[in-house]
Formats: sequence, structure tokens, C-alpha cells
Amino acid sequence: MTDPLSRIADALDRLAPPAPATADPLAHRAYVWRGTALTAARAFDPLPIDRLVGIDAQKAVLLENLRRFANGAAAQDALLWGARGTGKSALVKAAVGAVQSGGGDLALVEATSGTLATLPALFATIAPIDRAFAVFIDDLGFDTAADARALRSLLEGGAEARPSNARLIVTSNRRHLIPRDIAEQESAINARDAIDDQLALADRFGLSLGFHAIDQDGFLAIVRGYAQAYGLSFDPAEAVQWATRRGSRSGRVAWHYVTELAGRAGKSL
Repeated sequence: MTDPLSRIADALDRLAPPAPATADPLAHRAYVWRGTALTAARAFDPLPIDRLVGIDAQKAVLLENLRRFANGAAAQDALLWGARGTGKSALVKAAVGAVQSGGGDLALVEATSGTLATLPALFATIAPIDRAFAVFIDDLGFDTAADARALRSLLEGGAEARPSNARLIVTSNRRHLIPRDIAEQESAINARDAIDDQLALADRFGLSLGFHAIDQDGFLAIVRGYAQAYGLSFDPAEAVQWATRRGSRSGRVAWHYVTELAGRAGKSL
């Protein structure tokens, strides 16, 4: 007679959803890593890179780095840090798209900060594949310096560091990925160790690109670029009022305003 616990375990196995199949790592332009398997991104349609205005220096550096990587040359892991809504995430996707459009065999793999512990499994999946992978972690931050040490080992030096065909591209609002107040608290305990923890993580990124708040002229230039691309007219005074009401001048706010213009005109974006 079957043991009752065995019957319960069998029933639970039947109820549990099957593990998702890993998407072909050679077949798609972009993927999402969900902690156990690669999933093809439903729609990877990044903005044309020339649509991003006011960050020309950052564009040139990141694009060149990813082109080298796709061509099999030495390339850096990159940290894009700075003010909210200044185009960090959009630039990562646009730069990957530009490399792909130019014939580079580069795939984007988007992972969340909650899957950091599973990245060794991702690396094991893509390491044997003859293709370059930009592993993108958006809006990353740590509550303590100790939490950041796991990322340090993934970048280099750890037993399960990223393979040669993967580079980490990370965006954050914090230059050192750790809140300043936490760092100051740890500094009060052991100043040297806290500083070393911050610098040791930041130093793992060969590229550190800063993004800063834009002025009014820069904001209007972004709005103008979007409006021209989509055949929309706009009133600069109204655009400034839109940003003022939201308390921010950024590429994100500019896009929200252009979305409003398109809606009024009965157009889709």
C-alpha cells in the first residue's frame, strides 16, 4: 500500500507547474532571466540611439565598448549611474540595438536585482555559446556593503565569475550602489573597511558613466527631438510647465510629455 506521504508528494508534483524551458540562446535578440531559465523577450524594440539627446559622450563610450565586445575584442563591464530619468536604461537597450543593427552578434539578457544569487546558473547556461551576451541589471542598489560583495565576486575574482562571453551592464541611481547613510553608519564602525567595500565594488567596473540632471535647454532639446521624429508640434512654454509640475526635467518626463502630445493628435507611438 502506498504511503500517504508519498501520495501527497505525488499529488503536489502533478499540481506544480513544469519548469520553463530555456529559450534557444542563439535565436533571439533579447532575453529575460527569471532565475531558472532564459525566456525570449516578448518585444525588443529599443529607441534608435540617435534619438537620445544630451548624452553624446556616454553614448559614444558605451556603444564603442559593446561593439568591441560583439567583435570578440576586450571589453569592459559598465556601471551607468546618476539622476533618475536621464536615459541610463534607454541607452543600454539602444546601444545593444545599434550593435545588432550593425551586424554584431550581441544579445541582451535582462535580469532583476532579485536574481543576483542565480546568475551563476545563467553564466553556466551561456558560457558554452558562441555569442556575446550583455547581462543588464537595471536600477540596482544594495542596503548594506556586505550585500554588494556577491556582485564583486561575479564581476571578477570569484569561483563563479562571469564567463568571457558575458559582460555586466548595471544602472543605478547611486554611484557606489550603496546608500550614503548606510556607508556612513558602517564608516563609524570601521571607516577603512567601509571605504574599501565601496571602492572595491566600483572598481570592478571598467566603465563608470555618470548621468546628471539636465537644464531647461537640454530638456527642450529632448522634447524637440522626439516631436520631430513623430511629426508632432509643441509649445516650449507648455513643455516647461509640464516639467515644472512634475518637479523634474529629464528624458523620461520629456517622453511623457510627447506621449501626451501624440494622444491629443490621435497618434500612436
